[in-house]
Amino acid sequence: MKPLIQLKGIEKSVPTKPSPTWLLRRITLDIEDGDFVTIMGPSGAGKSTLLNILGLYDHGWEGEYYFDEQPVHGMKPKERAALNKSNIGFVFQQFHLLDDLTVAENLDVPLRYRDLHVREREAMVADALDRFAIVGKKDLFPSQLSGGQQQLVAIARATIAKPRLLLADEPTGNLHSDQGREIMELFTRLNNDGTTVVQVTHSDENASYGRRIVRLKDGWMET
Repeated sequence: MKPLIQLKGIEKSVPTKPSPTWLLRRITLDIEDGDFVTIMGPSGAGKSTLLNILGLYDHGWEGEYYFDEQPVHGMKPKERAALNKSNIGFVFQQFHLLDDLTVAENLDVPLRYRDLHVREREAMVADALDRFAIVGKKDLFPSQLSGGQQQLVAIARATIAKPRLLLADEPTGNLHSDQGREIMELFTRLNNDGTTVVQVTHSDENASYGRRIVRLKDGWMET
């Protein structure tokens, strides 16, 4: 069985004088369907850069990237965007909720980009509100929620369309320890239900929820 993700010799640099600065060097990595991978390393190691490449947000790299055997490196920007929207959810440290939209409206945002009837979208939002136990928050705005509640909404939004891959960049970085454990337990449940999870974290405790650890240093994978 082929992995969900195959990276072969991925490299990324930014132009600086007198020579380019390398952010990633010769990254070769397989991620199985249903895996739970943690990316760790010191600041500046290339963790978030790698996550953004996995999420198809960063296009300025070299090498080969296969998603479910589809050659991402050969795709046009519109094709990559379509692959992202239909397969990938992203959870950020800063939540990235839209302040002028209610919880229910925030959950509806990723569904607007799909060819779905309004009633189907409403049903999916209702299901997510129920599944994440935030029905009572549906008419509130992000500013009326605690940090933990905002991150819960962010995860509900990232997973509402049932993506095959969930990416999380320091998802508990702005939460206290109890809220952080709740979020990590939620990731574990999503993973047990079949979602492939890749998280970036500095936390050994968060890493313990995953199945394996990929370590980066100065853009290189440590072996």
